[in-house]
Amino acid sequence: MDAAFPALMIRDEVAGSRRVQLTRLAADELGEGAVEVAVHYSALNYKDALGITGSGRVLQDSPLVGGIDAAGEVVTAPAASGLKPGDAVLVTGCGLGERHHGGFATRIRVPAGWVVPLPAGMDPRSAMILGTAGFTAALALQRLRDNHQTPQMGPVVVTGASGGVGSLTVRLLSAQGFEVVAVSGKPALHDWIRSLGAVKVLERRGLPLGWRPLESARWAGAVDTLGGEILAWLTRTVAEGGNIVAVGLAGGADLRTTVMPFILRGVALLGVSADHHPEADRAAVWTRLGGDWAVPGLDRFVSEEIALGEVPAASRRMLAGQTHGRILVDVNR
Repeated sequence: MDAAFPALMIRDEVAGSRRVQLTRLAADELGEGAVEVAVHYSALNYKDALGITGSGRVLQDSPLVGGIDAAGEVVTAPAASGLKPGDAVLVTGCGLGERHHGGFATRIRVPAGWVVPLPAGMDPRSAMILGTAGFTAALALQRLRDNHQTPQMGPVVVTGASGGVGSLTVRLLSAQGFEVVAVSGKPALHDWIRSLGAVKVLERRGLPLGWRPLESARWAGAVDTLGGEILAWLTRTVAEGGNIVAVGLAGGADLRTTVMPFILRGVALLGVSADHHPEADRAAVWTRLGGDWAVPGLDRFVSEEIALGEVPAASRRMLAGQTHGRILVDVNR
């Protein structure tokens, strides 16, 4: 076997510039960890695009291999890990592609606690169609359920519904019996979003956001991928006792609202962190994604399947709003 492995390396350079290039890593350059994994697939996430382009403070080290997702099979692992060569596994978050060499490579080495065995019936490609986006959607559903949100309470609105997290959330909530209303700024994709299970798709740019501390209640709950003024609008329009799960900031990090929704309607604003979710619970969430929370029709979420060398250009298109669904990265192509 070739002792050097293709990888997409990101380097910070002078004057804040960033250089991304295909390179090869020797086995002793893979980084710290007890488990070595031969990567079959990764995926391009919004956070990856920020790191690749230098548009956000994602990378905590340089040089670094990008990619917060990876799925493949175990090459070597200590007996105490319960893993053995050939086991199908995935790694998402945990600092992968941020402070530890990530999934945009054909080989990774990581701590054993980061590695999740693939649920029965799920292969590495399917795992990466889900990836961090699907894991985040599942955490959003878990937060809603834990805080007593039920389908009987009424419609749940999902923002950024054409993106990876948003589209998978629409499909997952719909499959779990929720009436889903989607918000998207891409009219050309509204039919596709409806095909995922949304009963209605609202054009984001035409929303009557209002300005009062409380507007007419329209939703029993919400999952928001955007942040900014849309999240503020949700706090004003979610009904009494409803939950808002905040999972992203593609529309801005600021939140300008009042305490009125929280003390007069009892609205709960909940957060999830896919990167920092406890290791002990990760496998349980993935087991549910392979079981009673399975997302039907995963292939319909794949808008592109690209090679490592195509990741930088796809990252720029993603940040320009020119992509949708999930972009798979076949690291061996």
